[in-house]
Amino acid sequence: MVEKEASGVRRQSSVAVRKPPIRIGLASIPNSQFPIPKPDWLKVRWGGGPTFNLVEQQLRSHGLHTVCEEAMCPNRGECWSRGVATVLIMGDVCTRRCGFCAIGKGRPATLNPDEPRAVAETAAILGARYLVITSVDRDDLPDGGSAHFGACIRAVRERIGADVEALIPDFKGSRSAVETLLGARPICLAHNVETVPELYRTVRPGSFYERSLSVLRMSKDISPRTATKSNLMLGLGETRDGVLRVMDDLREAGCDGLTIGQYLAPTRGHLPVREYVHPEAFAELGQIARARGFTFVASGPLVRSSYKADEQFHGTFAP
Repeated sequence: MVEKEASGVRRQSSVAVRKPPIRIGLASIPNSQFPIPKPDWLKVRWGGGPTFNLVEQQLRSHGLHTVCEEAMCPNRGECWSRGVATVLIMGDVCTRRCGFCAIGKGRPATLNPDEPRAVAETAAILGARYLVITSVDRDDLPDGGSAHFGACIRAVRERIGADVEALIPDFKGSRSAVETLLGARPICLAHNVETVPELYRTVRPGSFYERSLSVLRMSKDISPRTATKSNLMLGLGETRDGVLRVMDDLREAGCDGLTIGQYLAPTRGHLPVREYVHPEAFAELGQIARARGFTFVASGPLVRSSYKADEQFHGTFAP
């Protein structure tokens, strides 16, 4: 259902049902082991100031969501204070129930046809030169929302000529949906495998590791010159060897870039953190990823797929 606020701005309205995540295979782990105290290197300052306030004001006035808020990203303060936000399109309710994700689950609202214009207008006011657009999963739509996603990319490119990175869902592995999105000419297509295949049933119920690899593979097949990128979270119970195998699988799929960050449980109702990985381990994995042929890599406890995405893409990233 699309409603109008008093300002006349159209916004999507729906009730996000934050259901408990599916925890398969964790019943034998005593709850007393969790949560593990958070180490000092994960403590961040909250942002503020005129630029932060401008970002918040523009997002609110245009009725837009961000993954920064919905996924409780720890970097929100830093990024918004730099005038950067990752726009979350097609609503704030997801059709899947990933055990790590804070985004609401339930029945999504209908798409807002004014959203592409709103995204482009906000990007213009913020002076964005590189914008990351992402979305919830929309398994309720025949094309997974790929046409709407493409319309948002085109609107930004036509309005201000900015580079757009598309962080996409798997579109149920639909080649036609990926073709539709790539037709909007994002500079980078990101799709996150998130974890090792052994943990998919727990971490990403409803998604499939091989299908995510196929999305990256077909993206390169459809548009060889478009960069591709993926993300791994650590601290969910994966092994080092498992992480290295995922790196090899991603390279085999033609993936150009990789981000690696620490999983942080949004609430006690989500999957628990099994380990806080030391920054030195992240640095080592970053070096290994580069040696394996990834052309741009960001690896650190607070790294997220869209964190300093422009610097990631241009090879100037510094944690």
